[in-house]
Amino acid sequence: MNHAYFATCPKAIEPILADELTSLGAENVKLSQGGVLFSGTLAIGYKACLWSRLANRILLLVYETKIDSPTDLYAAVKAVDWQQHLHSGQSLLVDYAGRLRGIDNTHFGALKVKDAIVDQFRDAGLERPSIAKQDPDLRVNVFVSRGRGRISIDLSGESLHRRGYRQDGGMAPLKENLAAALLMRAGWPELAAQGAPLIDPMCGSGTFLIEAALLATDTAPGLLRWRFGLQTWAQHNKQLWQRLWDEAEQRREIGEAQFKAEIHGYDGMPKAVTQSRENIKQAGVESFIRVSHRQLKELKPLTHKADLLPGLMLTNPPYGERLSEVADIQYLYQHLGEKVSQQFKHWRLAVFTGNPDLGKAVGLRSHKQYSFYNGAIKSQLLLFNITDDNHFHDRRHTDGVIPLQELSQGAQMFANRISKNAKQLKSWLRQQNISCYRLYDADMPEYAVAVDVYGDWLHVQEYAPPAKVNADNAARRLQEVLLALPQVTGIPEQRIVLKQRKQQSGKQQYQALQKGGDYLEVMEEGCRLLVNLTDYLDTGLFLDHRPVRKRIQNMAAGKCFLNLFCYTASATIHAIKGGAKKSLSVDMSATYQSWSRKNLALNGASEWLHKLEQADCMEFLRHHGNTHAGQYDLIFLDPPTFSNSKRMIGVMDVQRDHVWMIKQAMGLLSPEGTLIFSTNYRKFVLDEKVTQFNQVKDISAQTIDRDFSRNKKIHYCFEIKHLPDNR
Repeated sequence: MNHAYFATCPKAIEPILADELTSLGAENVKLSQGGVLFSGTLAIGYKACLWSRLANRILLLVYETKIDSPTDLYAAVKAVDWQQHLHSGQSLLVDYAGRLRGIDNTHFGALKVKDAIVDQFRDAGLERPSIAKQDPDLRVNVFVSRGRGRISIDLSGESLHRRGYRQDGGMAPLKENLAAALLMRAGWPELAAQGAPLIDPMCGSGTFLIEAALLATDTAPGLLRWRFGLQTWAQHNKQLWQRLWDEAEQRREIGEAQFKAEIHGYDGMPKAVTQSRENIKQAGVESFIRVSHRQLKELKPLTHKADLLPGLMLTNPPYGERLSEVADIQYLYQHLGEKVSQQFKHWRLAVFTGNPDLGKAVGLRSHKQYSFYNGAIKSQLLLFNITDDNHFHDRRHTDGVIPLQELSQGAQMFANRISKNAKQLKSWLRQQNISCYRLYDADMPEYAVAVDVYGDWLHVQEYAPPAKVNADNAARRLQEVLLALPQVTGIPEQRIVLKQRKQQSGKQQYQALQKGGDYLEVMEEGCRLLVNLTDYLDTGLFLDHRPVRKRIQNMAAGKCFLNLFCYTASATIHAIKGGAKKSLSVDMSATYQSWSRKNLALNGASEWLHKLEQADCMEFLRHHGNTHAGQYDLIFLDPPTFSNSKRMIGVMDVQRDHVWMIKQAMGLLSPEGTLIFSTNYRKFVLDEKVTQFNQVKDISAQTIDRDFSRNKKIHYCFEIKHLPDNR
């Protein structure tokens, strides 16, 4: 005997579900909104409950009729012989959905259905069914649309997406049937049959990994569940169900024996790795999945088998709820795209995201896109073939030819000095692999500008001329600078940014000049760093501190690093590159914390290991002496010269306050640790109290590179350690 069924599923999964049901033997398969209509024997309905990886519920249609009012609804439900489906005294739960005149909400509709069923039992003199919100003996589904009503028995009971293996879903878990749909669209069943590997580099609670293993081992997802609605249905065929269950068990045994794929999961958060392992064990697939704690920057190809086929990398990175989060996360996607493009040739990359703009940040050409819904969020599965001609695209600007104009005598003198400096630095820059440096710093007093090179961009800062200098002459000379620079450097004027530098104090140092939000990526000692040449007076990278950052990188291996007044956390990135096991970067500015987050993401660093904290560093030093005493092996303390930000308590003056700051920082330093203290205050004098109670080494001369050698007071820098008696 054939029955009519309706399989519900998440929106946009209907076509894949139709194919799945057809493969199970379903007939008359027809797509509908939110599910698939089909027909078949009772065995087909049972198989759908046991084997469907995509459906939420399998509904067995028992009655369909015209329904235009609450009275019609009551009569239609009562027309069903409920004693064939529910024994007297069993429990009941009603799901109602649809639109019907006279029924304002689903609760009232469900009550009307319940009343009709209960009244039928009462009228027959039988014990009425009870209502159970959890694990009812029978779940009834009623759907009314366009004057027609469908009354069904829910054979699945609890939604089929709940396999039973996930104990804790994590921060933003995918539903199991959505994960299975994404694996199918990404081509995993075919790849698994060939023995190809699968990697999820941000595996979270492990849903992709588990569903991939169930597919690869031909395991029916229903085998993981302890209860189905059909088992307490009055017409349940126990012999048929047991036969189908036994067949599924046999297929699993064969599938596990023939399993030849590789499934690997990584995550930067140890908690996620632990949670994933627990879920994998609960699913019984721990023999087929390897999970480890690994940051995205540590992602690398599988090399333990020489004959391993190219595989599938499938991941669901975070995509943020607020614009500020999206701006930070885009660098995570960019890092993923670059990593895969460089190291996973001939693999297939599948990225599931709720933000199409973030998908573009992957920087690769997607050959296929599928639309899905992750809950209410419209999302996309983007598929990328990592071929030789599908390279990561950096999207840098391409500008036209620089027009040559005749230079004045003064402009020519300025151009000559720029050429001379460039020639003197050329060999050193190449040997040190430096792409960001100071090319000119008011070498000629008449041309009072600083010219910094950032790759193929120039950042020009005009020093405010003294009051005695004629304003017209100063403006003319600045125009000569801007005319000469493109011709002598080969960098077009579209990539030359001009700013006027005045004496900054207090909150002025944090004020935005304009809000373009354009970031440029630069490299330094293998670290990827973001600079912004337009929005703020400073660019996000203090070029004179390059040797200090390199020093930190060389000292950081295996250490806990603290970066106070961290700015954009460039020193932290160097510490991570040098092998720091943990770090904390503290700054009061939300802008710089966001910038730091971008830098971490761009370098594939985990925020669980390398934390950011938005806080007043003075207050941090004041209150963390006891709780963090001796916790850090390497500390970088680089305070501004002066600050009276409204977010601070009081005013900070580096000359006045450095003794107290160093003392507090030394309390956080481990016995064998090193504090690096730096300041750009030109008149700074280290107080003798610091040298009295600590081992102090002035390393200022060692931390000034050739491009800043004309100004020996560009900054002061000290290495400070505990005295032997204080350890």
